Amino acid sequence: MIEKPTMYVITGPTASGKSALAVELAQRLGTEIISADSRQIYQGIPIVTAMPTPEERDAVKHHLIDMLPLEAYYSASQFEEDALKIAEEVMARNGSVVVCGGSMMYVDALCNGIDLLPTVPDSIRKGLAEEHSERGDEWLLSQLESLDPEYYDKVDRKNIKRVFHAVEIIRAAGKSYTELRTGERRARPFEIRKYMIEMPREMLFSRINSRVDNMISEGLEEEARRVYPQRALNSLNTVGLKEMFAMFDGTMTREEAIGRIKKNTRVYAKKQMTWWARDREIIPLCWNASPDAFL
Repeated sequence: MIEKPTMYVITGPTASGKSALAVELAQRLGTEIISADSRQIYQGIPIVTAMPTPEERDAVKHHLIDMLPLEAYYSASQFEEDALKIAEEVMARNGSVVVCGGSMMYVDALCNGIDLLPTVPDSIRKGLAEEHSERGDEWLLSQLESLDPEYYDKVDRKNIKRVFHAVEIIRAAGKSYTELRTGERRARPFEIRKYMIEMPREMLFSRINSRVDNMISEGLEEEARRVYPQRALNSLNTVGLKEMFAMFDGTMTREEAIGRIKKNTRVYAKKQMTWWARDREIIPLCWNASPDAFL
């Protein structure tokens, strides 16, 4: 019996079975699901993002999926604001809500809050995007190193999206990103129970390989061709599309592209597991757990 509004968060590495379990739990609780996936929020790329199936969406109402055009800008801070509003509305009706997704920054923003950062004017974002397009990633990294050497030493320099975000924030605020990041946790007016699906690594990697094969058979290549003319958009900077785009450009064979998608997805899954392993509040959940494990 739920005594206070409760948010059940189901996270874990890609292909670990989060969506199916979230649907089962939401049905048991009589509630709805909020997606915490930074790519499922966009329209037009359901295969590469492993969007919940029509059957899953018919069974349980899903929020924050399939709603933005590919060119729209969306951030973890915007997700926090939108997801909190929806969560509070759903919990007011049902007493609980289920959050499902593997985007680490999104889950962290919703559970712990994110630093209040200035809104970046379109003129700054577009100007930086043009400079970045002309000068490349190394130039962008050098900008961050010059403007905020402390954050430069901490940031994942391979995550160009994050580097870009830091530089645009610095330009908009006139302060270093380090100065703006307080790291203070925000209190939430509801209980949070956070779970991570775990499974043997060999099983997870086998599931990832099978998922990629299924995506190919479901039409991933055709989906990638449809959005190829927009390939410079940040929303399309994701595993599965980048490799297909390289194939279309002639720098990879089809076989190489599919193999690289599998490899890069496995690398991302390991990154997710490393991230969640640092979270002391997370409750490990066996890969074949039922909704009874939550209640």
